[in-house]
Amino acid sequence: MKTIRVALVGQPNVGKSMLINAMGKAKEHVGNFTGVTVEKKTIKFQYEGYNISMVDLPGTYMLTEYSTEEKVTSRFLKTDNYDIILNIVDATNLERNLQLTSELLSLNKKMVLALNMIDEAQKENISIDSKYMSELLSIDVVKTSAKTKQGTIELLKSIIKTYNNDKIPNKLKFSEVMEEEITNISKILEANKFNNDIPYRQLAISLISENKDVYKKIHEEPIWTIVQPVVANAINHMKIHNNEEAMIDIIADEFMAFNDGIIKETVKVGKPETTTLTNTQKIDNLLIHPILGIPIFLFLMWGLFQLTFEVGTIPMDYIDAFFGSLGEIVGQQISNDEFRSLIVDGLIAGVGAVVLFVPNIMILFIGIALLEGTGYMSRVSYLLDGFFHKFGLHGQSFIPLVTGFGCSIPAYMSARILKNDTDRMLTLFIIGFMSCGARLPVYVLFVGAFFAPENAGNILFFIYISGAFLGLVMAKILKMTAFKGPSEPFVMEMPKYRMPSFMLVWHTVKSKTLMYLKKAGTFIAAASILVWFLSSYPKNAELSQSYETKIEEATIKSKNSLSNELNEKLLEQSYLGAMGKFVEPVFTPLGMDWKMAVALQTGLAAKEVVVATLGVLYSLGDEIDENSSSLIQRLRGNISFASAVAFIIIIMIYLPCLAATTVFTREAGGIKYAFYLFVFTSVVAYSFAFVGYRIALLL
Repeated sequence: MKTIRVALVGQPNVGKSMLINAMGKAKEHVGNFTGVTVEKKTIKFQYEGYNISMVDLPGTYMLTEYSTEEKVTSRFLKTDNYDIILNIVDATNLERNLQLTSELLSLNKKMVLALNMIDEAQKENISIDSKYMSELLSIDVVKTSAKTKQGTIELLKSIIKTYNNDKIPNKLKFSEVMEEEITNISKILEANKFNNDIPYRQLAISLISENKDVYKKIHEEPIWTIVQPVVANAINHMKIHNNEEAMIDIIADEFMAFNDGIIKETVKVGKPETTTLTNTQKIDNLLIHPILGIPIFLFLMWGLFQLTFEVGTIPMDYIDAFFGSLGEIVGQQISNDEFRSLIVDGLIAGVGAVVLFVPNIMILFIGIALLEGTGYMSRVSYLLDGFFHKFGLHGQSFIPLVTGFGCSIPAYMSARILKNDTDRMLTLFIIGFMSCGARLPVYVLFVGAFFAPENAGNILFFIYISGAFLGLVMAKILKMTAFKGPSEPFVMEMPKYRMPSFMLVWHTVKSKTLMYLKKAGTFIAAASILVWFLSSYPKNAELSQSYETKIEEATIKSKNSLSNELNEKLLEQSYLGAMGKFVEPVFTPLGMDWKMAVALQTGLAAKEVVVATLGVLYSLGDEIDENSSSLIQRLRGNISFASAVAFIIIIMIYLPCLAATTVFTREAGGIKYAFYLFVFTSVVAYSFAFVGYRIALLL
């Protein structure tokens, strides 16, 4: 079975992910491009006897190498092995989208053009003659809609047809002056029989465009001494003719002129009624209103956190009961006390404590995916730009910051949209103040234990907003000290409002939830077993023997008390107890015992492990009766309210998980920045936790 390798290319917000999902069931493989942390998605599926493998390249407006994403896309298209370029464009905005298309045509590769969102174009009275456009470009042009699945079958058939047919030279044409210079350089290359994989015309265009990679490659060849003066004269001619100093601007104008010609020939736009506002304008008049916009955004976020707690806690009792029953059933089948404790108290208790919060995680991800899918999040960036600038942040910082509410890893990676190094570094240091989904289980656990159910949603919202606002304050301090310098102006294109795709939302939520469960079943399971081992060993035979004698002679009521006292002392003398006792003096001013100190330490690996650690530690050595069977009730009986407040504040601020810290180190540019982040977040977390603890004591 033949494999067709497809490079999936498009500008941001053209619906690439939606279109992939609309094509049918596909297996997605996620990794990173070599040498960088940019996510690499490869989508594989079969169609009509072919294996189709699509590499979803990062969205880019042009084939420049200004940002990391642009560099990855550009270099992949110019150097990697693939059979076809599938260029997806927004049919409602061809003037902008065809800029990338014309650059792709200059690569002289087999190519298919998908006019996506054609249903929205029709609603806007935009008519596109795709057949004539196909003739003008010499490539297949297919009208598609990821939302309605229109054209998806035709698109797949076009990919197969283009793969099997010979490459037809495209009809990319420039101005007379540029075509003249391209022809001159091509003739010289051909006359000297320059042996190169790139066609002469494409090579000539690259030389006139001052492509650094091509310059470097041909500079080593003998022909360079012949072609260099010709190229220099061509560039000088172009600059004089266009009255421009930079070739990048001249080339952009050349592509734009070509695009204008294509649009004039193939696109007709009906005259809109000038007195009628579009739906997007009507909604924007409310949602990005200078006075009402921010309160509306805060209300929406408040509603999301209310749902996260109120709805998410409904299945928690069932999940808790399931793992409790599972522990009892499994425990009855294991005769060996040590092994039974490992499985029940370590593995099942630890993993169960984390899985308990899957409904909350799913609701949070659904809410964020819906807000992103409608196009609302881009508008919040615009809305908050002025507000952010007061704290030294750029308006586009909102994108990585709000992504941080889901997971810090993609948040750190998405900070690349900030072109200014100062803005980007400042944003990287503040992302950790946005509470990621991994911290949500800790919040839900402590909020459920120490606050009334009717106030839980409000408290959860307050925690998230407090962390975000504290991040802004810290951004202002860092901007005035470590990251001085001017910020770039805010320039961002806003997509049209759209009904979010159910399939795309479900795909996003499913993948993130499965990732969470995978972590629970692997990393967190291993961490739970390690915590159990450290909390169970070394054994103290003399202490156990002395208490067993007392327990045998005691009354039934005293037996439970003595048994719990034994477990508490054994726990304190374990490896984990020794670790906790060693760092306990540091956390004593915050009202925390050694168990809480240990939980914070394990949280440096992953925040979910905090819950698993508490689940293991507080299931040992505690006085448990019929009214305190759950972890929430155990915490309520062993931790003071003030200590809980301090604990929540530290979780909210201190260093993110190990994986996120690793990505931060790569994005920031060195291990020293990870050290700075550790010191910065630790000092801030401890300071605010101390203040919070003292205030809570007064309350």
